[in-house]
Amino acid sequence: MAHKPQIKIPATYMRGGTSKGVFFRLQDLPGAAQVPGAARDALLMRVIGSPDPYGKQIDGMGGATSSTSKTVIIAKSSKPDHDVDYLFGQVSIDKAFVDWSGNCGNLSAAVGPFAISAGLVDASRIPRNGVAIVRIWQANIGKTIIGHVPITDGAVQETGDFELDGVTFPAAEVQLEFMDPAAEEDGAGGAMFPTGNLVDDLEVPGVGTLKATMINAGIPTIFVDAEAIGYKGTELQDAINSDEKALAMFETIRAHGAVRMGLIKNIDEIATRQHTPKVAFVAKPAEYVASSGKRVTASDVDLLVRAMSMGKLHHAMMGTAAVAIGTAAAISGTLVNLAAGGGAREAVRFGHPSGTLRVGAEAREEGGEWTVTKAIMSRSARVLMEGWVRVPGE
Repeated sequence: MAHKPQIKIPATYMRGGTSKGVFFRLQDLPGAAQVPGAARDALLMRVIGSPDPYGKQIDGMGGATSSTSKTVIIAKSSKPDHDVDYLFGQVSIDKAFVDWSGNCGNLSAAVGPFAISAGLVDASRIPRNGVAIVRIWQANIGKTIIGHVPITDGAVQETGDFELDGVTFPAAEVQLEFMDPAAEEDGAGGAMFPTGNLVDDLEVPGVGTLKATMINAGIPTIFVDAEAIGYKGTELQDAINSDEKALAMFETIRAHGAVRMGLIKNIDEIATRQHTPKVAFVAKPAEYVASSGKRVTASDVDLLVRAMSMGKLHHAMMGTAAVAIGTAAAISGTLVNLAAGGGAREAVRFGHPSGTLRVGAEAREEGGEWTVTKAIMSRSARVLMEGWVRVPGE
């Protein structure tokens, strides 16, 4: 029996924020994978090493966590006043599934640097020294992201002294502006608060009736109070991820919240939507020791937030969820805002399992409807490896 040789595809392995992923130029993908569909999904799963019943992704580029099972496709933009189109695929670890339903805020920090280095941004827009403004169309959710990419001697600057909790080494700062970040999800009508309320009573069988803030901003997110589900908000990964009962509870909350948000019609559909919505729990400031051993004091933060991603507690905070946190914090009366002390605020610093993060948002109310013009945060990014990935020819 003849076996086809492996094919090789130009690719770049990058860290963006607290995530890692394999980046491709659309034009470099095999023809069948240049359009959405089964061929593209199969290729990306094979690159990452999924589905893997062992949950390790040994035979691929994935790192067996939601933060490292990611793929990105970049192309010159088809949209006016944008430089590149950015498409994100969250690859399931143990299932044959690529979720295209949302963005990755962390990898958004790597999009501008990749696009410049890959020759996808007009050279006239890149200074010899300074900051290049890269206008990114986030194709998953139909939103604009503005990346501020540092440039030194005409090339992307990757080294620097910007420190980001959840990332071991310092690097160059990349500021991101998520413009009009209220996510326009199918069935949610583009409303920031799809139920029309800042806080809802969410009935969750086996758990009870929980106060919940359900918001579409950055990524659809369901916020609940930590105390209401038996937590303090100071938990690290092992406290949640080693508890199968807790994981099942969070997935039940996610399913019923998704129905209330109009993202799915019945709870059985949640299995086909692993990436969104997210579930997070919030608490008032308290002291804890982060996963790095760093001590976070109550005075260091405005509130505490822990978030679930792909069925597990995230080791830090998803960038898109940080946008949701910043947006909800800016709107008086949400659970996030109340945990931060209430009142008007344009930015918050929150504690997460790896440390702290500051995020800002500009929110306003018009005719009873809330809008957010943009959310702002800083990340960092760098190339880890570049060349080709190889996949079996079949």
